[in-house]
Amino acid sequence: MAPEPRSGLFQFGYRRCADQDRPETARHPLIVVGAGPVGLSAAIDLAQRGRNVVLLDDADRIGEGSRAICFSKRSLEYWDRLGVGERMLEKGIVWQIGKVFLGDELVYRFDLLPEGGHKMPAFINLQQYYAEKFLCERVAAMPEIDLRWRNKVVGLQPANDHVRLTIETPEGPYSLAADYVIACDGARSSLRGLVGAEFVGETFEDQFLIADVRMNAEFPTERWFWFDPPFHSGQSALLHKQPDDVWRIDLQLGRDADPETEKRPENVRPRIERMISHGDFEFEWISLYKFQCRRMQRFTHGRVIFAGDSAHQVSPFGARGANSGLEDAENIAWKLDFVLAGKAAASLLDTYDIERIAAADDNIGHSTRSTDFIAPHSRHEQRLRKAALRLARKHDFAKRIVNAGRLSTPTAYETPLSTPDASEWTGGPRPGASMQDAPLQDKSGRNVFLSEIFASQGRGFTLLEYVNGSSAECPPELTRIQIDNGTDNLRDAAGTFAARYDCAPGSAYLLRPDGYIAARFKQAQASAIAEALRRACGWQ
Repeated sequence: MAPEPRSGLFQFGYRRCADQDRPETARHPLIVVGAGPVGLSAAIDLAQRGRNVVLLDDADRIGEGSRAICFSKRSLEYWDRLGVGERMLEKGIVWQIGKVFLGDELVYRFDLLPEGGHKMPAFINLQQYYAEKFLCERVAAMPEIDLRWRNKVVGLQPANDHVRLTIETPEGPYSLAADYVIACDGARSSLRGLVGAEFVGETFEDQFLIADVRMNAEFPTERWFWFDPPFHSGQSALLHKQPDDVWRIDLQLGRDADPETEKRPENVRPRIERMISHGDFEFEWISLYKFQCRRMQRFTHGRVIFAGDSAHQVSPFGARGANSGLEDAENIAWKLDFVLAGKAAASLLDTYDIERIAAADDNIGHSTRSTDFIAPHSRHEQRLRKAALRLARKHDFAKRIVNAGRLSTPTAYETPLSTPDASEWTGGPRPGASMQDAPLQDKSGRNVFLSEIFASQGRGFTLLEYVNGSSAECPPELTRIQIDNGTDNLRDAAGTFAARYDCAPGSAYLLRPDGYIAARFKQAQASAIAEALRRACGWQ
């Protein structure tokens, strides 16, 4: 691992691998292309399931700008299962309060996690280069992962039972074959071109300036968004705090701004000075972008599976890009593991498309609506936005219209893997939804969280039971999390779990390996559990 330099740039060295010296093409079960947050996370997830993974990246460094900075509670829970959640949380800036301004007047505030009893916060802000650094260090400790820098995929040939890749390196090309390839090589994905796929969707013409600046400031650790601020008249602005006294500033520039002119430091500096009322800061990173709300028509192309920005793009307002990519990674990792192990039908991989395309469409819809509100296209849209902002100061209904970027939440799936409810439920996460965290106590009285108990239970399906002295019979391949206030099992001392899951003694939830609800039962029966498990594995 390279030493830590200034500005978060981490350099890695190219090394020759044994596959380059083989007379025949080496074949591996799994190749992941792209060592960003999504590719690194997918590789770690698969390795923790006992899978050997070759991870290729065409660069030899990370840390060129902060890029993604907002990581959600769901992402942190996933990273916690991968062994890096605590490091992310320790370094990151925790926040859950946002404020929206019109001019210099507060329109309203929101709290993304008003209830307690969760291990992870609503969001942290953390520069992407730190996230990648922690993931790379986790990879370095895992012998199952062979991470190869400066290995660029330049050719792809599909076959019936594998994919052949041509890899370019500083020492010339070589070939690899894989049972499956996960393409996590970003918005400019070379693999997307190699399979002949394109993005469909919309590119918005309004341009936005990102400036990461290092400064000492007394702003609170909140998300502040302005419409028509006095320091940037007629446009919008966003302010976020990052670690190391770095602040993310987004400024709307409009459609006609010249990118090369606007991103020159001497032209950016006056804008920032007007915003913060002083010039005592240093630039860390400057970039311009346009909103992209696009996706591939299919994420699965034979044995090549696309995830993250290589499969879909959304605007940065709402923090949906990296977070949805991480959800892609956890969705495909367990399904590939189960298919390779013969624990699931091959058709299980088809549900990756079903579930994650629906999630991408959900994110694109939210991003498009945010873009239309932040950068209205017509006078009618401008009048509507102005009216909504003024009404929002006093009326809750108008606050729901104001859209400064709806923050990322996990999508609830309408999926063939879910078993419909057979009983009436008045609450709790429904089949297809993500599990909710809750505070518990172990048998020694120590405070723990459901999310960390789930993370320690292995990599398969889990039966989450609210028992009453006895538990349901279930298939032996299931692990169990049993909550019973009358025995030495986990205890729901505060009653939070029962309330969040609408549970009574005898109730149970079948959890998928990615923490989504496959089925739930008011009174769990062995036959119903077994049938739901078969369905969740794609056998029916």
